[in-house]
Amino acid sequence: MGLLEQLKERSTSKCELCSATNDLQIYEVPPVSTGGMDGSILACTTCTAQIKEVDSTDPNHWRCLNDSMWSEYDAVKVVAWRMLSRLKDKGWPQDLLDMLYLDDELLNWAKATGEDLEESDKIIHRDVNGAILENGANVVLIKDLKVKGSSMVVKQGTAVRRITLDRDNADYIEGKINGQHIVIITKYVKKL
Repeated sequence: MGLLEQLKERSTSKCELCSATNDLQIYEVPPVSTGGMDGSILACTTCTAQIKEVDSTDPNHWRCLNDSMWSEYDAVKVVAWRMLSRLKDKGWPQDLLDMLYLDDELLNWAKATGEDLEESDKIIHRDVNGAILENGANVVLIKDLKVKGSSMVVKQGTAVRRITLDRDNADYIEGKINGQHIVIITKYVKKL
């Protein structure tokens, strides 16, 4: 049974956030190392679009979190915490956040994307052209890079899939090239 079927079975074929029954898809909760059942949720296109695009967030849509934040699944709780944190200036989300308990490990996962930070405090990763990079994005190298600590040289034009952003430094991202996990400076990549 594939991941989509497993998530449909777990959620009874409903969005795990708003309970919609159409246009359901897998949403891997960033930062993702393995995804799978523990790192993914089943979400509708409305929810996933609003999760990914801050500007398209409709606060009234997220009133559904009043129910879904109590999910037994960690990935659902993490997404609920992030969306409530994003909307906390609206009043009612702060009340729900005050009720939602996440243990330290889950809270660290939830904070990994910086949703809880004020806009001015967020670390924004940008590629060579100024495009904003996000966890899970794909980039391509714009010059040959020597990998420190090895004899490997990664050629210009090499694609790096599903990058991970460094939480503490806007100049660094991480990714796998030829099976090796490396740190890359953002000024040497272009978003695909």
